[in-house]
Amino acid sequence: MEYTPNKETIAKRIAKFFKQGDIVNLGIGLPTLVGNFIPEGITILLQSENGMMGLGPAPKPGAESRDLVNAGGVPATILPGGCFFDSATSFGIIRGGHVDYTVLGVLETDQEGNLANYKIPGKMAPGMGGAMDLTVGAHIVIAATQHFDPKGASRLKRKCSLPLTAKGEVDYVVTDLGFFEVSGGRFVLKEAFAPYTPDWILEKTDADVVIASDCKTVEVL
Repeated sequence: MEYTPNKETIAKRIAKFFKQGDIVNLGIGLPTLVGNFIPEGITILLQSENGMMGLGPAPKPGAESRDLVNAGGVPATILPGGCFFDSATSFGIIRGGHVDYTVLGVLETDQEGNLANYKIPGKMAPGMGGAMDLTVGAHIVIAATQHFDPKGASRLKRKCSLPLTAKGEVDYVVTDLGFFEVSGGRFVLKEAFAPYTPDWILEKTDADVVIASDCKTVEVL
């Protein structure tokens, strides 16, 4: 079976996690796509660690403002009722346990719930930033990543080889192959994303993976 990377599949599936009124922080990079796919009829509050609450979807081409960017420096929008505040307030929200979900991109994550997303030895990196606060402050941590790195290796590991951002904090992992729960020192495959099959995912993942008894193969729309 041929693998085709697909970031939108990841963002669309994660967007289905949220319920009315949730406060959600989206990390830089891939996670910011999630804001474009919030289901109709669901209103959540998107928080950005650089001091905003109430972010909207990405601005349309030509409508960007250089004065309105998310934590990754990417142009953003803010919805009616949204607000702005300083970094002390922003991290007070995060560290105070007021964020329901955080969605973070990863370089690696492992079956113990460890997360590595800030440093590749020998390469320039900006540092772990607010991820170290979000992983311990948010109620639920979702790792969002393409299943394979550029060399074709699984980003889901038995044990992370890169420096850790957080230890034992990941609750769920969503890749472009499937949706996993981290439980009991292993990945539990809850959904396989068509056309990939559970058996093919197990074969291609360098970790201990168990197929849930109620695992489904789904089309992510």
